[in-house]
Amino acid sequence: MKFFLLFVLLTLSVYLSGQNLIGYKDFEIRKYMKENKGNLNINKVNNDRFNYLKYTDDSETQTLLFFLGTDSICKSVRIICDSVTKDEKIKEYNTYCKKTDENIWVDRRNGIDYLIEIKDEQWSSVITIKPFN
Repeated sequence: MKFFLLFVLLTLSVYLSGQNLIGYKDFEIRKYMKENKGNLNINKVNNDRFNYLKYTDDSETQTLLFFLGTDSICKSVRIICDSVTKDEKIKEYNTYCKKTDENIWVDRRNGIDYLIEIKDEQWSSVITIKPFN
């Protein structure tokens, strides 16, 4: 019974973390996305400046960028989305994060605080998730 409860809590914490996969290795991100976000497709990216994984949905209303360090561990996440997805994300963040200002939240996971910030652009919104410094 204890193991089942632990499993449920771990599963819930992964669910509640949304796309906050900071600290995950690239293969763990790929596995998580395949199992939990099957509606998003990985895109091949050739870039000498940045090491990242890019996912988009078929309707191109959401793009996720997982920025990786030289050790292939996720250091930050950027989500580019339309207004409908932005509204869904705001509701999601309001349920499990601490709102600190307009369009700014703190997500506390495993004893580490992560800053979540939404900035509106002309045609989309950009959500950035990074360790709180």
